[in-house]
Amino acid sequence: MYRIFLKRAIDFLGSLFGLILLSPIFVVIALVLIFLNDGKPFFTQLRPGKNEKLFCVIKFKTMTDKKDSSGNLLPDNVRLTQFGRFLRKTSLDEIPQLINVLKGDMSIVGPRPLLVEFLEYYTEEELARHDVRPGITGLAQISGRNFLSDDEKFRIDVDYVNRLSLWLDVQILLKTIQKVFKSEDIVLAPDVDPGINEVREKRPI
Repeated sequence: MYRIFLKRAIDFLGSLFGLILLSPIFVVIALVLIFLNDGKPFFTQLRPGKNEKLFCVIKFKTMTDKKDSSGNLLPDNVRLTQFGRFLRKTSLDEIPQLINVLKGDMSIVGPRPLLVEFLEYYTEEELARHDVRPGITGLAQISGRNFLSDDEKFRIDVDYVNRLSLWLDVQILLKTIQKVFKSEDIVLAPDVDPGINEVREKRPI
């Protein structure tokens, strides 16, 4: 009952309430980013969602588009702005994803949406993470986040899918709020890292 119907209903109402409640903060951040990022307040990117269906994830833009003399983007830690650093530390850069939740692309709680190019490298067991909508926060995020290996994150994601319940989601939400206020498990300016075990050790063989 919860997985099929109630979870989506809670997501819809929760994201709608969240957007209304946070709308003043949303507007202020967007205006600042319009000024800092040449009129571009948002970062968007295609990500695989439930049943591997692609959707456009939305976040506040925390990095500039500065490039070197050859036209290549500079490293992440160079492009990350001071305001962007603040947004990441407070997790305020995630607020626009409430729009994704409202639309039905995401859930408030679920496995984080990863890059599209990772799909072909998942094992059959790991693909189970796409049996549910991806989330703004998830079990892996409260269990170590950026300090977990890819294999550990996938194992935790699959465990979440198998144990999905209202009580588990409530626990994850409460733990997320605690971590946000303590600024725990947050990497502010990681180097460019493709993840998923360096794209399965640069296959093919």
